[in-house]
Amino acid sequence: MPEIHRLDTRDADFATRLDALLAWESVADERVTATVKDVLDAVRTRGNAAVLEFTARFDRLELPDAAALEIPLERVRQAFADIPATQREALETAAARIRAYAEPQKIDSWRYTEADGTVLGQQISALDRVGLYVPGGKAAYPSSVLMNAVPAKVAGVGELIMVVPTPGGEVNELVLAAAAVAGVDRVFRIGGAQAVAALAYGTETIPAVDKIVGPGNIYVAAAKREVYGTVGIDMIAGPSEILVVCDGQTDPHWIAVDLFSQAEHDEDAQAILLCPDADYIERVAAAMDELLTEMPRAEIIRTSLRARGALIQVRDLDEAVDIANHIAPEHLELSVAEPEALAERIHHAGAMFLGRYTAEALGDYCAGPNHVLPTSRTARFASPLGVYDFQKRASIIQCSPEGARMLGATASVLARGEGLIAHARSAEYRSE
Repeated sequence: MPEIHRLDTRDADFATRLDALLAWESVADERVTATVKDVLDAVRTRGNAAVLEFTARFDRLELPDAAALEIPLERVRQAFADIPATQREALETAAARIRAYAEPQKIDSWRYTEADGTVLGQQISALDRVGLYVPGGKAAYPSSVLMNAVPAKVAGVGELIMVVPTPGGEVNELVLAAAAVAGVDRVFRIGGAQAVAALAYGTETIPAVDKIVGPGNIYVAAAKREVYGTVGIDMIAGPSEILVVCDGQTDPHWIAVDLFSQAEHDEDAQAILLCPDADYIERVAAAMDELLTEMPRAEIIRTSLRARGALIQVRDLDEAVDIANHIAPEHLELSVAEPEALAERIHHAGAMFLGRYTAEALGDYCAGPNHVLPTSRTARFASPLGVYDFQKRASIIQCSPEGARMLGATASVLARGEGLIAHARSAEYRSE
């Protein structure tokens, strides 16, 4: 049976043990931070030359010149044409579902006119240019291309620049095919902190963007943190997480493999089950032991469960809801008889999967909602990636003469109260 933490809410030290399991330090250590800062500075000051050097050093890829950094769109489209028909269909189906879910998220400009003729409102516009980071080589995620690129295109982003490392020259055809389906405008074969730097600062070949989105390793995450402010970023994501709340009536094999589905991402991923039925928890543990031998990534799953996984007995489902809100998980499965009733009481979760037949894995690929989600308890204040992340708002104020007089009088009083006389006079001139 795989090693996994066993907790019971009745235990005196339950809260302390749970918080210890949830703790995750996403800040890179000093060595990583120092390396990233050196890379960022080099790319900012030396542009293409630095990018080519780092690509040779870190990705083992010697390119003849900066022009070779770009993968032509013809090559991207050819990848889509060359992959098996089943994969083409799956990419197109997933993209269509993601697009259909994203369309209603689009925010439109709005205005209203007050009685005196003053107009107030917001003007909504899409970002001009966005950079999409995609992990490359064998650890490639075409689903992440779709999840990041499709909402950007729905928002109306003018130009979408994708960067993807090709270690040793290895190109992932499915990633390129996903870029073709999603409508990515340009693709560059670079990765790591140097790719983030190129997107943030621009080089002679790679245009600077307004925002950088997409997952990456610790160096990419550290680089995104460093360039924030020069450009926008989506989030600093931690390891994958799943929390399952079960009433003890779902097939335990289903729950076992649902827990595996996130544990297999990497050794730091987290998989937790909350259930009031002690016997059922043991059945899930037995199912995990049975199914683990079938998993190609069994060792990663074992390490993840041993380090951060947990089977937790709760008093009842009401207590499970309270604990779920405290954990604020990235993915929350409510595998119970009446999931809607529980979902209404969940305030903190990146995505909720309701009912026994809704596997979290469907959300990773093709259900429609975005799989870029807040982790490490940030669902307390953050939301899934969406169209709104690629739009920005500008306030609109247009005063009528009467509105200028009325607002000017109020503004004058407040400005003089703050000692800002130029502000006051600016308002008073138009109200006299």
